[in-house]
Amino acid sequence: MLQLAATKDGFDLTVGGRCILSQRPDCPAVSVACGDPQVTMVRGNFRMSDNARPAPPLRQCNMAADAEFLLSSSDGAAQAAVRLDGARLTVAALTQHDRITLDFVLGADDVLWGGGEQMSYLALNGRRFPIWTSEPGVGREPSTPLTDMASADGSFAGGDYWTTNYPEPTLLCSAGWALSLANADYCELDATQAGRLRVHVWSGAVAIDLFEGAPAELTRQLGARFGERQKLPEWALGCAVVGLKDGIRSFDRLEALIDAGAAVSGLWCEDWVGIRQTSFGRRLFWDWQWNADRYPELPARIAALKARGIRFLGYVNPYLAVDGPLYPEAAAQGFFARRLDSDTPYLVDFGEFEAGVVDFTNPAAAAWFAEEVIGKRMLDFGLDGWMADFGEYLPVDLRLHDGDPMQEHNRWPVRWAEVNARAVASRGRTGDVLWFMRAGHTGVQAHCPLLWAGDQSVDFSRHDGIGTVITAALSSGLVGNAFSHSDVGGYTSLFDNVRSAELLLRWYELAAFSPVMRTHEGNRPDDNLQIDSSAELIAGFVRWSRIHALLAPYVQHLVDEAHWAGLPAQRALLLHYPDDRETFTIQDQFLYGADMMVAPIVAAGATGRRVYLPGDPAKVWRHVWSGADFSPGWHDVPAPIGEPPVFYSPQSQFAGQFASLAEVTA
Repeated sequence: MLQLAATKDGFDLTVGGRCILSQRPDCPAVSVACGDPQVTMVRGNFRMSDNARPAPPLRQCNMAADAEFLLSSSDGAAQAAVRLDGARLTVAALTQHDRITLDFVLGADDVLWGGGEQMSYLALNGRRFPIWTSEPGVGREPSTPLTDMASADGSFAGGDYWTTNYPEPTLLCSAGWALSLANADYCELDATQAGRLRVHVWSGAVAIDLFEGAPAELTRQLGARFGERQKLPEWALGCAVVGLKDGIRSFDRLEALIDAGAAVSGLWCEDWVGIRQTSFGRRLFWDWQWNADRYPELPARIAALKARGIRFLGYVNPYLAVDGPLYPEAAAQGFFARRLDSDTPYLVDFGEFEAGVVDFTNPAAAAWFAEEVIGKRMLDFGLDGWMADFGEYLPVDLRLHDGDPMQEHNRWPVRWAEVNARAVASRGRTGDVLWFMRAGHTGVQAHCPLLWAGDQSVDFSRHDGIGTVITAALSSGLVGNAFSHSDVGGYTSLFDNVRSAELLLRWYELAAFSPVMRTHEGNRPDDNLQIDSSAELIAGFVRWSRIHALLAPYVQHLVDEAHWAGLPAQRALLLHYPDDRETFTIQDQFLYGADMMVAPIVAAGATGRRVYLPGDPAKVWRHVWSGADFSPGWHDVPAPIGEPPVFYSPQSQFAGQFASLAEVTA
């Protein structure tokens, strides 16, 4: 169904009979340039600019061989080759140019999705998306107080609609095709101009894989391209994972929640390595081994919990603090990335402390971290899971064992995922250990079993609050990631922005309909409400943890379905209703599998919301809490706290289980 064919004076690339790339003398589809990049990083926040020098237009086109064309400027100073090999389109500059731009053809009604894990927009039309993994920012909406205060120190830490831990140069089009770049270089996906998708890559060679089909089929194909999805552990699918970082007191607080009736499968203590108090809040001591002062007798406590069916989870990231005991061990073996001007380790400023970058392009360093750190100090110690944090901070002004940092930066989350997967596999525990990441790029799908949506602000804000985790799950699910979840209650609390009880209660409701329900105390636990701060919050957590547990058989079905069908658990409505254009831009509700519709409340003070129910007019959707049947279409649905709009298909084999959710109380 793919064809690159000559025309009178150019070529057309067609997918399923539809032209998506058209080269003509008066309108070249391919252009090249020489770049002069400027990359600025402050604590994982990046700004990219390029004083590029465009080459003369490539107006001349000659067919060199079957499915290969040579393009050149009239003076011959710029040349490029375009070739189609199977389903891969390659474009290479034949002159000394290191920027390539392709202009794909869009129809007037075409809608684009993808771009990795996008937080602000599911449909990408009308906007430009730089593909460069980074901190997403605080607030992510310039000219709002929170974003402006976060950026006031010149760090541009406020972010914008396109900043994300996990960008990916993969797009799906409603016209029935998709593309995915094999390049890890910085690139831009620009859909700001009607009728055109511009793909701009900071490289002299570009490889693009092409796909054809309806959205669900495209998602399956993309999943197959990246590799078989890992299954989530059965123990994590039902009961909740409680996140506490209160030292040894965490165990007493866990017991109080269990005594109150909470359904718990795990205790997650990211501070198992110790803490470092900074102006940002309570952070961790970045040396990945047990801190006995903060958690005395931890091995025995872990064993006692596991005997009761409760797993213990920790935290790790790919950096080592200079004041920790693992740093000199790694430095002595040459396992860190180095400075440009010397062989000393390159140090990254993480805000009031510095850390070395373990160089995963060095096979010995990657093997050491997988075995000596994750293998021995975590898995053998007794951990059954962890947050595999960061992965997006790799600077570009350092030396690596192998490779160019500009190309390695986007690959870094994938290398980090490989290290974690390797450690788990070395103990024969793939599918039994629950580890999760926020950073990503093309290829992370094959290694990381579970995404989490990063560090949302503890609020209802449009671009950085609770609602962004829905968009994150839907967009990442379209490009081959099967499972996503979030920090219940959000994470980032700055400038007197703190959690409300309403926010926590609404986040319970959202998290209960994700594959894993996990709470987090946030960066400033003492300033914020926690799940055990009041009787109301405890009761809410107890009820929703039980609802999550009751859904375990259905979630196991979704895990199995992701494994054999390549579909995510939380789905954009368009996956099952591709002929209904009403579904194309809905990003604040989702299908949980094919049989449930979940429309969380993501606005402060809301006691109801508009919900769209797609499908056959002859069929109905049943409201979980009232049992009332709703026909397809738009509805205003009441949603008091404790009753978010959730519907199910009465024809589902799980209908009885869904109906029983209304009976769950605290």
